[in-house]
Amino acid sequence: MARVTSGYGATLGRRARLVAVAAEPEDLAARSLRGLAAVADELEVRADLVGDPDPSRLRRHFAGQLTYSLRSARQGGRSAVGPVERRTRLLRAADHYERVDLEAMDDVCPELLAAIPVRQRRLTWHASATAGRAEGAGLREAARRLRERFAAMSAVPAALYLLAPRSGAQYGSAAPLLLAGLGRTDVTAFASGPAGLWTRVLAPWLGAPVVYGRVGAPGADGMPSVDRLRSDYGLPALAPLSALLGIAGRAPGGSLSPRLHNAALRELRLPALYLPFQVDRFPHFWQWGTDFGALGGLPLRGLTVTAPHKESALQAADVADPEALGSGAANLLWLDAGRWRAATTDTVGALRALALHGVDPSGRKAAVIGCGGGGRAVAWALRAAGARVTLVNRGAARGREAAARLGLPYLPLSGFSPAGYDLLTHATPQVEREPFPVAAADWDAVVLEMAYRDPPTALTRATRARGLLDIDGWQVLSVEVREQFRLMTGHQMPETPPLRSLDRGSAEQAAVHGPTASGGPAPTHRTGRETP
Repeated sequence: MARVTSGYGATLGRRARLVAVAAEPEDLAARSLRGLAAVADELEVRADLVGDPDPSRLRRHFAGQLTYSLRSARQGGRSAVGPVERRTRLLRAADHYERVDLEAMDDVCPELLAAIPVRQRRLTWHASATAGRAEGAGLREAARRLRERFAAMSAVPAALYLLAPRSGAQYGSAAPLLLAGLGRTDVTAFASGPAGLWTRVLAPWLGAPVVYGRVGAPGADGMPSVDRLRSDYGLPALAPLSALLGIAGRAPGGSLSPRLHNAALRELRLPALYLPFQVDRFPHFWQWGTDFGALGGLPLRGLTVTAPHKESALQAADVADPEALGSGAANLLWLDAGRWRAATTDTVGALRALALHGVDPSGRKAAVIGCGGGGRAVAWALRAAGARVTLVNRGAARGREAAARLGLPYLPLSGFSPAGYDLLTHATPQVEREPFPVAAADWDAVVLEMAYRDPPTALTRATRARGLLDIDGWQVLSVEVREQFRLMTGHQMPETPPLRSLDRGSAEQAAVHGPTASGGPAPTHRTGRETP
């Protein structure tokens, strides 16, 4: 990574304009507005969501530019007013707001264009569901269609153009490609929806003049909060950028990984950006990574991979480390001398966490609960360290498959007792209840919890109440994130604050470690097996 020295944002000191979007009535409270004063350059009022506030009251608490948006249901908003009322509200807004959002589909009419000067117009297009599915035709074709769409829009003069295709089969990648090849500073383009989060973040580096963040918590449209844009990605400052890193998983939008990695990248002045990629089919995503760089986007250089894509990640690699091959799964891919290399850091995460507590697995009788990619990796590591390992799993088919792969005994979870085991490792995303009865464990047993959350998991609480030695997932996480950064960049990660202090709270999933469940769906609460 240190060898990458040129690319987008190559001039130090560049920044985007940060637009805070008020999408809830409480966002317009005086306290919220005053808090934005030193943070945001502009405030956008989503009138379809919060109504029409008094602009003079807004200006008493916020000195930046005001934008008025009345998003119609046709364009993904909530406004269902008729055309006469819509024009009336837009015209009234033009008397009080510096910028008024006009929808390219419906608001380009002589009356509005005559009354709203070019300097006040933001012309927008939000793709319909049908248009969003067009991306399935391929990345190149999707980019071509977006260029045609913008060409039609740009026939109407405006101060700013905004295109937001719905993220689809190509993960909204056409939007940043439009920016990369356009060479204009009055166009913003990104994909809407949770899968488009990375495009919103990347857009300013590719030429978009603004970046949008919600005043409050992130919404279902994939828009992050203003606080998150600043803390996780360093926006609105635009550091030099020439390569992408990221986390690929089912729902990486709440991951702590971008905050940790991007802070380290900025401190070390490495020209890379770590982004969250929501992935449903890994082979398609992997092809996208190649196409995106070839078609003018930034090259992908490293990737953290979470369940259920760890097996696919291993298959995508040109070469794999022994631990990944042995466990049949990888949670890390990085470009090494022109070849993609696969590894699993679950092994080093577990062993180093144990070592920090003076626990040597050698000779211990160990049980690993969970036979997903992470569980298999931990079992592989414990056996290599001299432990006598038994696999435990809820699903019999996956349990037997893992046992056959690793050459280890298997027990069904339904009949498992922790009695007689020196070391108990939990590697599933089950955090709300004990995966096994801790009360039945031996008094000197060690419990290694791979999942992490704050407040602690049910297993961690029960282990501490029993007085057993507990090693929780935050300690594993601390090891893994640093190891992954080292492998992807060739640099040691600078010291970070205690990871618990970075947890976002119940509103967002702290998904830095990928679920290592035995094949079940990823949980929606704050668990911790979304590996960074």
